[in-house]
Amino acid sequence: MSHHHEEKENYDYIFYLIALVSGMFVGAIIERGFIWIPVGGVFGLLTAAIFIKFLVKGRENV
Repeated sequence: MSHHHEEKENYDYIFYLIALVSGMFVGAIIERGFIWIPVGGVFGLLTAAIFIKFLVKGRENV
């Protein structure tokens, strides 16, 4: 009988990637200049960090 140690994979990078692309897309839609594309990306990453830290914190218990 072999023991299998199952590690749960961390998929947080998917949240960050989606937030980065979405934020850059929103920054491009604003049409106030190209400076808003990276600013939107940063805001997207911050939103993902808050989402993962506070709203998804209970997923380890599942």
